[in-house]
Amino acid sequence: MHAFLCRVAYTDDVLILGRGLAGAVLTETLRARGLRVHVFHRTRTGSASVVAAGVVNPVVFRRDVLSWRATELLPIAKAFYTDFGVRNGVEVWHPTELVKLFPSPKEVDQWARAMAAHDTAHFTDRRAQPEVETASVHAPHGHGTVTQAAWLDVPMFLEKQMEALLQHGALTEEQVHAEAIERQADHVRIGAHTARWLVRCEGAFTGAEGLVPVKGEGLTVRISGLRLTRMVHRSVFLLPMPSLGEDVYRVGATFKWDNVWEGPTVQGRAWLLEKIAGITDAPVEVLDHWCGVRPASRDRRPILGRTGACEAVFNGLGSRGVLLAPWCAQHLADHLFAGKALDPEVSHARPALRSNAPDTDRVPE
Repeated sequence: MHAFLCRVAYTDDVLILGRGLAGAVLTETLRARGLRVHVFHRTRTGSASVVAAGVVNPVVFRRDVLSWRATELLPIAKAFYTDFGVRNGVEVWHPTELVKLFPSPKEVDQWARAMAAHDTAHFTDRRAQPEVETASVHAPHGHGTVTQAAWLDVPMFLEKQMEALLQHGALTEEQVHAEAIERQADHVRIGAHTARWLVRCEGAFTGAEGLVPVKGEGLTVRISGLRLTRMVHRSVFLLPMPSLGEDVYRVGATFKWDNVWEGPTVQGRAWLLEKIAGITDAPVEVLDHWCGVRPASRDRRPILGRTGACEAVFNGLGSRGVLLAPWCAQHLADHLFAGKALDPEVSHARPALRSNAPDTDRVPE
């Protein structure tokens, strides 16, 4: 009876601010549970989700160890995006192998240890890669393969998700300012919309404690004659994009913690081209130069949880947002609507996010 009365009293169950990757995944997760969601969003310059290449790599290449909870998160992400694609008649989740080119014998030894380790053995291999070995790719020390990588077509995912929201009248395309939010003891109101919960999914466009905006620049290039079908990595990733044309690749990305809103830079472009030259000496034609600001956190963990009587936050996904978002959305939904305790590692109130805590996100994974 109580739940029925609440649904009658409010126009929605959840109001969401922001429709980047976090907001879109949370919206789909809540709607799949039969909850009424209304989203407020205005696309802003610098959004990481708008330009994201969507690379999913469960291995941290700097040390060749698994990323945080990758074994648990990867099947959840795969199921979520695959199901979304089936329901919307599009393919957004693309499983692929990721070939890591070894720059020195040290990396060869490090990869061998990863292949022998219990947690990384199922994700790493030294299998043959004929197209890499015969292409004009620099790999004097060989290569290793991440066998369970993928990439998400983020623009397609966001486009189809927006179409569904518009079809159901569940999207207001405007930015919500603080004065427009009315708070009551048991609900919030924005204009004509009321709900039990307001969830902020505002990415880098907010000043939440512990949030570290990190700028990433990337290129879309044509490398004639390379003809790769698998993703390749050496300092940067080279992601084949056949939908954009023959021998077209997305390349990225830089990591910069200062002047994050300045847009694409000459220095960023030059750095990326230098890294491409370390992969291949084939001629490179730059088709596009893009950048976005990632909402990372001080300790590289998501930022979730209740921030008020009727408010919550979903942020801090950083450079691994595609992998993290589905699990985080499920966990936050369980916390808000099923009373499940929030995992301390992702709580917005954890000590590691405080301004006097060490900043561990200054080295990219």
